Amino acid sequence: MGVPAFFRWLSRKYPSIIVHCVEEKGKECNGVRIPVDTTKPNPNEVEFDNLYLDMNGIIHPCTHPEDKPAPKNEDEMMVAIFEYIDRLFNIVRPRRVLYMAIDGVAPRAKMNQQRSRRFRASKEGVELVDEKQRMREEIIQRGGYLPPEEIKERFDSNCITPGTEFMDNLAHCLRYYVAERLSNDPGWKNVVVFLSDASVPGEGEHKIMDFIRRQRAQPNHDPNTHHCLCGADADLIMLGLATHEPNFTIIREEFKPNKPRPCSLCGQTGHEMKDCQGVAREKQGQHDEFADTMPVSEQEFIFIRLCVLREYLERELTMASLPFPFDFERSVDDWVFMCFFVGNDFLPHLPSLEIREGAIDRLVNIYKDVVHKTGGYLTQNGYVNLERVEMIMQAVGVAEDNIFKKRKEDEENFRRRNKEKRKRMKVEQQGPAYLTTGQFAPQALGRRDVPEPIQNARHQAYDMRMNPREQNNKNAAQSLKAMLRNEGSSSSGANESQDRRAPKRKAEDSDSDPEPEDNVRLWEDGWKQRYYKNKFDVDVTDSDFRKKVVQSYVEGLCWVLRYYYQGCASWKWYFPFHYAPFASDFKDIKEMFTEFEKDTMPFKPLEQLMSVFPAASGNFLPPTWRNLMVSPESSIIDFYPDDFAIDLNGKKYAWQGVALLPFVDERRLRAALAEVYPDLTPEEARRNSLGSDVLFVGKSHPLYDFIHELYRDECNKGTVVPPELCFGIQGLLNLDNNPVLPDKPVKSPIPTLRDISQSTAVSVKFKDPEFAVGYVFKAVLLPGAKIPTKVLKPGDWERGNRGPWRPQLGFNPNRQQAHLDQSGFRALGHSLNRNQQGGGQYSNTPPPGTYHQGSYRPQHAGGHRGFQRKCTLESAIPSIVPVLNTQLKPKR
Repeated sequence: MGVPAFFRWLSRKYPSIIVHCVEEKGKECNGVRIPVDTTKPNPNEVEFDNLYLDMNGIIHPCTHPEDKPAPKNEDEMMVAIFEYIDRLFNIVRPRRVLYMAIDGVAPRAKMNQQRSRRFRASKEGVELVDEKQRMREEIIQRGGYLPPEEIKERFDSNCITPGTEFMDNLAHCLRYYVAERLSNDPGWKNVVVFLSDASVPGEGEHKIMDFIRRQRAQPNHDPNTHHCLCGADADLIMLGLATHEPNFTIIREEFKPNKPRPCSLCGQTGHEMKDCQGVAREKQGQHDEFADTMPVSEQEFIFIRLCVLREYLERELTMASLPFPFDFERSVDDWVFMCFFVGNDFLPHLPSLEIREGAIDRLVNIYKDVVHKTGGYLTQNGYVNLERVEMIMQAVGVAEDNIFKKRKEDEENFRRRNKEKRKRMKVEQQGPAYLTTGQFAPQALGRRDVPEPIQNARHQAYDMRMNPREQNNKNAAQSLKAMLRNEGSSSSGANESQDRRAPKRKAEDSDSDPEPEDNVRLWEDGWKQRYYKNKFDVDVTDSDFRKKVVQSYVEGLCWVLRYYYQGCASWKWYFPFHYAPFASDFKDIKEMFTEFEKDTMPFKPLEQLMSVFPAASGNFLPPTWRNLMVSPESSIIDFYPDDFAIDLNGKKYAWQGVALLPFVDERRLRAALAEVYPDLTPEEARRNSLGSDVLFVGKSHPLYDFIHELYRDECNKGTVVPPELCFGIQGLLNLDNNPVLPDKPVKSPIPTLRDISQSTAVSVKFKDPEFAVGYVFKAVLLPGAKIPTKVLKPGDWERGNRGPWRPQLGFNPNRQQAHLDQSGFRALGHSLNRNQQGGGQYSNTPPPGTYHQGSYRPQHAGGHRGFQRKCTLESAIPSIVPVLNTQLKPKR
């Protein structure tokens, strides 16, 4: 969900929901890698039943990582994806189900955001290439050094979209991966694997939710199933709460801000591309033998416990003296609904509600008042009570003027503090005022006549050549200005001398930083008039237009909530504006929405590509389809602008702005595509068709023989899954066109990985249980569900983000932590090189402060000379691991 600050706000407000993952690593013995035995109990001291993977959150970091070199080719990308899934399986260790869902064709409401992202990515990629070339020429002209530019084709991440050859190849590779693991990994032997690839319509996380919803409605479903969902999007938290499953956990990568990234010009860390000076890299070791030996920190994972979040919300949302019984499950649904107002992937957020300004807390307080007045909740099973929502919007609307003024005041205070901070830092760099400068500046002893070493000889020579020329140009310019001033009749001598005494102030000394132009000025009177004029080009008095915008937004709120609780209500609906209305405009909305259009169908994969791709990514489309994007005679050429405006909309950075792209007209698009559909090859037609989920099981699974028998009998009709053979899971099975069959070989699609000579897995098509039209999935706790043991203590309510916070490892809060005693630290100090000055993060590292209390003191550089030797971390670790293992003791 498009709420960049939501998880940060949530983890700070409710810190106990976070648990750090305990991950067991594989070992290596005599050059042989020993994998982790995932059949053993989970080291996090909790057992999960089902693991769901939102695969797009895995595909993107594996194909174009930000903190390490990118894979060289598509085969390396696939191997990286396999290794990532292996890590997650090792941490979670599901015992029943592994569900892998890749984004398929999305609803039209989501396509607008996808279109904006892909057009931005294409534009930013072109701008980055141009900027790199400009800076490279500038640095080389100054005499700087840059490594030779690698001639490498840029990976276009837009190919991670349904319908492309890349996604088709990924589905093929994942089939091989699942078959290999089911055949060879003991930890997978009793797991049912579902693969929903990009040919199956729907976003990955919503395909997962649809599976959970439909299984919950079956009589054989276990209400105490422990679910674990992997993904980094904030909406996964909302979706997990919307299931009302008592045991629901989310696993995601731990976000670490300010991670060092290599400069894209010189490849060194410590600066950004715009600050690159072209300084040659220093040698690591006498012969640069340690250049690439520094280990890269591996990304760590955290658990988000939704059962603990429910504890927090129960305390926060509980209301006394209600005229009706308090229902916590209904209040959770209302909380999820209110979070949509601060941002989601389908609607722009309201101008007056910013999560950083406490918008959710404001809405919760208003909500409690509204519930007392209306006598009921805002939502039920994904359906909205608009009359009660209007009361909340009107309460927010009353405070809008003050919200905008407070926002401006906070921004000015923030800029003022930043300016004062820069001034302080500048003074600290210059030193105290009483220190002399120039030839009388203090010098280190013995260094008065010693010249400073030259870091870059060519750069220094360039400066020496250019400085006199620049000085002459400045002198000439000053002389010309003086002549013009003398000739001017309006200038007096006093003014001339004053001009000479007051040089022009530098940009960094300016009173205020350059801010993006804001013509709306929400903090000044008349803000609503200016907003509608600038954003919609209509007058505020045009009440019919404002009502139209509000009606579309109300429809959007109803669509989003239905999407989260019941599935996609309409594949065609979308919000047809770039901006949201004000909360104060929500008047008489009760009758604004009735129902969505029935029996709508999703786009086909290539049709979606035509809807979301810019012309620069047209190489992923058939030639005649691509021509529609670039040909001046194309009837839809206006859908693919070469350039487009980005409205910052009061923000500071371009990525926060609104991309002003034209909306795609579905009727015009389909009419244009009708002429080029006959040009599709059989392979392209196959990629343009909609597929189905695939179920895999291994030979040890009870369902294996049942599926094998279907292939022997060549059963061509749908067969119901026996729930007693598959942990209560139900659905419909159909024979696969390209199945993985027992005792048959499976060819590896990746040259570096071996073929499976004799598979012990079997695959079959799977379809979720069907329900009657109009069926409503109940958003309630199921009968027999056991609420997990309470985790929070009285002190957790008040602690918040104050005071010292220690991460919890695993799900056992009483886990004994291991530590090193004095001899362990001595072994560590002896084995690592302590003689290097500034030799990296592993040199001369003292033990924690608690160990200074005893007789042991860490040796500084110069001590234990008999043990000093040059070594890398790789050479040090084998010698100290046996010693450290003997020194690891639980803290008492």
